[in-house]
Amino acid sequence: MKKTVYITRKLPDEIINKLSSSFHVRMWEEENVPVPRDVLLKEIEDVDGLLCLLTEKIDEDVINKAKHLKVISNVAVGYNNIDIQAASRKGIIVTNTPGVLTETTADLTFTLLMATARRVVEASDYLRSGDWRTWSLMQLTGQDIYGATLGIIGLGRIGEALVKRAKGFDMTVLYYNRTRKKEKELELGIHYRELKDLLQQSDFVCLLLPYSPEVHYLIGKEELSLMKRSAILINTARGGIVDEEALYQALASGKIWAAGLDVFEQEPVPVDHPLLSLPNVVTLPHIGSASVKTRMRMAHLASENLINVLSGREPITPVIVNK
Repeated sequence: MKKTVYITRKLPDEIINKLSSSFHVRMWEEENVPVPRDVLLKEIEDVDGLLCLLTEKIDEDVINKAKHLKVISNVAVGYNNIDIQAASRKGIIVTNTPGVLTETTADLTFTLLMATARRVVEASDYLRSGDWRTWSLMQLTGQDIYGATLGIIGLGRIGEALVKRAKGFDMTVLYYNRTRKKEKELELGIHYRELKDLLQQSDFVCLLLPYSPEVHYLIGKEELSLMKRSAILINTARGGIVDEEALYQALASGKIWAAGLDVFEQEPVPVDHPLLSLPNVVTLPHIGSASVKTRMRMAHLASENLINVLSGREPITPVIVNK
């Protein structure tokens, strides 16, 4: 008897066909609208596998509804949308998709850094609005990237990939990580700093660490006050790492120069969010890994994790539960 899987968002036919060859597949058919919670709670009851996006909150209530669930396959590197401990208590394996999006996310992080530093969006809007009437010496001047100091908070795969891009711009690279990586310092030519020192010394601060309750509001009023007035904060990690009210105040008052944000504490971010009103903020709708090839790699890895578990094999990229 075929097992049943539920997919929480419409995915490419290539992925659906791959799963349909082995399982009964049910799916929320909308591509741009998340599955309603009442639908998810109903669908989860009798399925063996769940393929979900980071937009779905797979909390204890959802997990306890599941009678036969064996695997939750998350199409994302992060998994803070899933109650890992609740899943572990029921013997449910959770998987994610690390590795395949490293280079693409590093590309986007550096793109956001450059766009923010050189006021690209602001300059484009200036031209399109008809305000560009002449050239002047200090018009839309930004911050230099070449030769600047980059501070990376969270030296994982994406952080290491970002270092390689920064080296092409002859940047001095500092990093802060929960565990110091001395071998990477030698390999990549980077320098460890405690968080306070990194914030004080960096021209650009990039957040690339996974979200957990321990790093909630890691960057708040006190941390922002340590940064240079000319500094730029880039966040392509998770929104909850930054206190957005404190960030708004720091930007509006000129305590830091600008910010580039691909993530927000609430997503989708409300259009009346104060940060969206500031000209010195470049905002993106969580597109860090959004290239065609990378998103397909993520979907394939997620489907292969699900297939492996339901076929009695080991998952490729399981989430390790800390007990």
